[in-house]
Amino acid sequence: MNEDSDDDMPELVPADVTKVPVTVITGFLGAGKTTLLNYILTEQHGKKIAVILNEFGEGDSIEKSMSIGEEGELFEEWLELRNGCLCCSVKDNGVKAIENLMQKKGKFDYILLETTGLADPGPIASIFWLDEELCSDVYLDGIVVMVDAKFCERHIDEKKDDGSVNECQKQIALGDVIIVNKTDLVSPEQLTTLKDHIRSVNNFAKVVETSHAKIDLDSILDINAYGLMGDVNLEDIFTKRGFLKGEEHVIDQGVGTITVEIPGTVDKSSLDNFLQTLLWEKTVTDTSGNTIEILRLKGVIAVEGSDRRLVVQAVQELYDSQVTTVWEEDQPRASTVVFIGEK
Repeated sequence: MNEDSDDDMPELVPADVTKVPVTVITGFLGAGKTTLLNYILTEQHGKKIAVILNEFGEGDSIEKSMSIGEEGELFEEWLELRNGCLCCSVKDNGVKAIENLMQKKGKFDYILLETTGLADPGPIASIFWLDEELCSDVYLDGIVVMVDAKFCERHIDEKKDDGSVNECQKQIALGDVIIVNKTDLVSPEQLTTLKDHIRSVNNFAKVVETSHAKIDLDSILDINAYGLMGDVNLEDIFTKRGFLKGEEHVIDQGVGTITVEIPGTVDKSSLDNFLQTLLWEKTVTDTSGNTIEILRLKGVIAVEGSDRRLVVQAVQELYDSQVTTVWEEDQPRASTVVFIGEK
């Protein structure tokens, strides 16, 4: 047989299936988001990072050089730095806009997406989280929240006229990493009180302290908060974060964390029915008859009839579950679920 025959099986070339992680950075105005991004853009970290902004202030010389295209382009490049980073503005936070940027400039190692100071990061996070299942080139790595050590207490305690959860509480509730910035402006006692306040809203997030937004990038990048690996792996996060099962916070605010432990196994269909009722139909109430509003949910479930753990996550109305590691034969089955939502 002729080795050069047209009938020979062509050599298959593996496709590039590498996905680029996206970290959403949010926080109140003045918390230090721009300082953090400028720090990342000027550090020699060896990563090719695209920093995408959708909020521009006055007084920053870099921001003043940004110009929006007359034809209303989806994005407009405005600064490319020597360390390989790229800054640009995006008019559309959708996945397609990010993928268009990648096609134009080539793939990046990482994408940081900054939201406005009053933005709810939930809808943006949901877009990237769910699009991962649609064979997108990008995936959601986590939500990073910047808070101002001096003024965060005031923002957390703000009461809204309609009684809804204020933006600061909502951002903290949805955060996977919370950066407490400007720690040099408060006393150690004030810092301890603030951290307790933050943990009373979200005791699942990793809390990082800093001043002038100078942090170890490994603490916010590649945390894989929506996957099954990384620093926020649900299977060992409780011991890593120093989580105490009996710990309860009594600070008065509209959002809090509740951890539920269920011994034995759980029926999968019953679990799905409960989550749909809780997140979609919103007919689950507390002992006072008030509807329970969930902002974030994470859990490891022991499913009846399965020898593997089931990881469940939810962001507001959206939830997903993935089968993960095998239970050890002599390990007692139990489920642990963390609910972060309105009290």
